[in-house]
Amino acid sequence: MIGNSWDLYLKEEYNKDYFKSIINSVNTEYKNNICYPPKNEIFNAFRLTPYENVKVVIIGQDPYHGEHQAEGLSFSVKNDVNRPPSLQNIFKELESDLGIKISNNNSLIPWAKEGVLLLNAVLTVEKNKPASHRSIGWEKFTDEVIKILNQKEEPVVFILWGNFAREKKKFITNNKHKVIESAHPSPFSAYNGFFGTRPFSKTNEYLKINGIKPINWQI
Repeated sequence: MIGNSWDLYLKEEYNKDYFKSIINSVNTEYKNNICYPPKNEIFNAFRLTPYENVKVVIIGQDPYHGEHQAEGLSFSVKNDVNRPPSLQNIFKELESDLGIKISNNNSLIPWAKEGVLLLNAVLTVEKNKPASHRSIGWEKFTDEVIKILNQKEEPVVFILWGNFAREKKKFITNNKHKVIESAHPSPFSAYNGFFGTRPFSKTNEYLKINGIKPINWQI
């Protein structure tokens, strides 16, 4: 399904009826409607960040629903499209926190390759219809992913932005891991508890304390 170590950890999920139902629904949706991300990029987060490489998890809701935006990574869009406001605010906080200048690039693939699992709770969406695939069953699958990561021996930092992501905190019970939570970076809430929270430096501090190489947040 994915082509790396995730297949070993997720093989039980692949064989469950609910997951087979998800795949059938996705195939139907992609056949009958315009959906995002491209079918071959649905599992990009897992392909770019194998299980053993995961140091950080940033949880998003569902993919961007505009044309050519989504690339299978939470908050990330392709470099040749307009930057969404939430991503712009993430970059503003990155500059404020670590002094990293705002990039001309949009794609967060460099973060994924550094060990940041950019996980959307719902992995697909119909064009121009946000949250349209929430009924498919993706959340059951991605909740299991979080539970699997919770069992990881090595410390992991979970970054939860906004109420939707914070709901996943109940699955993170291993005291080896660190949870960083705040308001969502969207324009509606960024000034009410996102800006100034310094999630990037806090993440790296925790990784270093635990003898783990910090994330290079440069895009």
